[in-house]
Amino acid sequence: MDDFASLIRLLPLFVPLFVVEVGLMVVALLDIIKRERVRGGNKVVWILVVVLIGVIGPIAYLLFGRQEVPVDSD
Repeated sequence: MDDFASLIRLLPLFVPLFVVEVGLMVVALLDIIKRERVRGGNKVVWILVVVLIGVIGPIAYLLFGRQEVPVDSD
């Protein structure tokens, strides 16, 4: 029972971390969906990275996976 009480006391620390993780995941997934192309060319792989690798996955995508679409100059 003492372990449960300790867990309850730590809960306020875990809630903000959970919110940040879910927020990063949502931002990264929405960006993947709206982009025409991503670095590496495979959106499915990036989606798996974002969903399965916790906080590091979305950060990795946002730093390295986004590919700017070249602007056509006429």
